[in-house]
Amino acid sequence: MNSSTRWRLAAEAHTNGDPQPLDALVARDGAATFHSPRGDTVCGADAVATRYQSDAASFAPGGETNLEVLQKDASGDLAFWTDFQHATVHFAGRDHLVTMRIRVTEVFRRASGQWDLIHRHADVPSS
Repeated sequence: MNSSTRWRLAAEAHTNGDPQPLDALVARDGAATFHSPRGDTVCGADAVATRYQSDAASFAPGGETNLEVLQKDASGDLAFWTDFQHATVHFAGRDHLVTMRIRVTEVFRRASGQWDLIHRHADVPSS
């Protein structure tokens, strides 16, 4: 399975309340950051991993996610991509589906032969 497929499946699992596939792909040490769609920032690999796990709990099964990759590149042990994440999600405790379009930039660092997520900036565009 290629890296893009693994990341798409991890994003879909996350927005269905399952944190495990994404948890396997995030950095476990060193610098890491998350600028969330809520407007806050989390720093440090452990804190970011914990936040991703707790955020997954806000979703329930029944959603769909599609990543529209706009640009991607890699150089040495660093890579990035920018995308729109189109998602229809079911928030835990709510009866209806919610459609979201999130603008995303993610940065990856290669460690032990795997690309680890070290930065995610996600926001909701104004238009």
